[in-house]
Amino acid sequence: MARAAEPVAPVDPVQGSLCASTRARSTTPATGHALPDDAHVAELAPALIKEKREMPTTRRHPSSGWPRKLLGGAGVAAVAVGFLFAGPAAAQDADAASAVQVNLDNVWVFLAAVLVIFMQAGFALVEAGLTRAKSVANIMMKNLIDFCAGAVAFLAVGYAIAFGGDFDGSGKFFGADGFFLGDGAFAYGTLTPSVTFMFQVAFAATAATIVSGAMAERTKFTAYLIYSFVISLVIYPVVVRWQWGGGWLFQLDTPYHDFAGSSIVHMVGGVTAFWGAKALGPRIGKYIDGKPQAILGHNIPYAILGCFILLVGWYGFNPGSELAADAAIGPIAVTTTMAGAMGALAAMATVWFKSGKPDVGMTGNGLLAGLVGITAGTAAVTPQAALIIGGIAGVLVVFAVDFVERVLKVDDPVGAVSVHGICGIWGTLAVGLFAREDVEGFWKQGLLYGGGADQLVSQLIGIVAITAWVSITACILFYGIKAAHGLRVSEEEELAGLDVLEHGSPGYGEGFGSFQPTLVEGNGIEPVATPTPVETVTS
Repeated sequence: MARAAEPVAPVDPVQGSLCASTRARSTTPATGHALPDDAHVAELAPALIKEKREMPTTRRHPSSGWPRKLLGGAGVAAVAVGFLFAGPAAAQDADAASAVQVNLDNVWVFLAAVLVIFMQAGFALVEAGLTRAKSVANIMMKNLIDFCAGAVAFLAVGYAIAFGGDFDGSGKFFGADGFFLGDGAFAYGTLTPSVTFMFQVAFAATAATIVSGAMAERTKFTAYLIYSFVISLVIYPVVVRWQWGGGWLFQLDTPYHDFAGSSIVHMVGGVTAFWGAKALGPRIGKYIDGKPQAILGHNIPYAILGCFILLVGWYGFNPGSELAADAAIGPIAVTTTMAGAMGALAAMATVWFKSGKPDVGMTGNGLLAGLVGITAGTAAVTPQAALIIGGIAGVLVVFAVDFVERVLKVDDPVGAVSVHGICGIWGTLAVGLFAREDVEGFWKQGLLYGGGADQLVSQLIGIVAITAWVSITACILFYGIKAAHGLRVSEEEELAGLDVLEHGSPGYGEGFGSFQPTLVEGNGIEPVATPTPVETVTS
């Protein structure tokens, strides 16, 4: 990613946005941009050409990133010559245009951050719907605290680890500058440090909240609170540093590519979820004589409403990762939509063929699987390839849920390990297969398009490294909490539900109705009777 101190600089002639490379020469605020005078522009043009070519922009789509690198230098020189001959009027027009572009970039990325933050509501509803009513308040509380605790931790330390400092030596692995958004706080391109932080903290919260579903119905709230701080404080930021922060994965001869986070966000959450659920053990009644039993969720409408909210939020997740208001966000939105839609259709067809019924919950998970799968390569692939990537993710998630539950013996109530972990791995590998063309400094053409295996090898290196880091740190975290504090609630509390004993009140008030848990043999897709609401006695 580009490094910048303040969001003010000369016009980028390719798009009209500002060049980060001369930002230090200006002292004007973001709302009142001042270009250097003619002599300064002429003096700086050669340096601008060199710096724009070298500026690492690790998440940009080719339509806004690599053409800027190739054409930006020549354009800056042309603008410099133009300023010398056109006089003050041209400079003022260019200044006004650049100011508008800067504002558009910042407003768009901030709105994208809001959409990603709103995904917390989607995750909460999916998890609540696919689990039992007796712990619904606990589930809502965990999803709330994921964002709140994670935001504080990321502001204090995580953001500096992810983006601070130099890229050499230990800086390839770990940043250390700009704590609490202080001196040296990172800002990307035309964005202000505050907007850059808001976008990044939204992603940190997403990685954290993925884990909640896998650990549902049996985790001590205090233990979960500790986890929420630690993942946003250090586990997630280190992974961000390696690629989006300009670290060693970005510095590979063929850069590791993950545009919006199939691995950096979703796989991190999925792998952490696996070890959290493994450390906890299964819910009471989940396995009888080693055979998994289906523990039904209490509200499928919640789950599907949550899926729709997550779909909407993904338009901040993927197009927002362009980090600019430009023409690339439309194509990115198309590949995002096609992969999600195909994931839902493929999962529905697979579970229908497998069980004889088009299961609603699994279809929703198929939508999410397709979205996770496309997130790494959304800017690098065609819509046709997006359909393939999403479709494979939809099929994969059906079998992955069964594999995790039956073979690995891990109780994951919402399928988080499969949706985010396994499909995150698939989406990251898909870049090395389906990237449509070489884009210097970003990715190489995929194997299936005749580009060789270079990109695929880099993707494999990144997947192994991220999985190893997250597995080691997650095991230390969860087993450490388990030994020192306790990770799981008592059997009595688990059977009664976590709402009253952990938080002091039930999730559903008197008169609304609550549901008795029902255990059914099988894999969760057999038709069963609707749970009967508990009657409320009125005087």
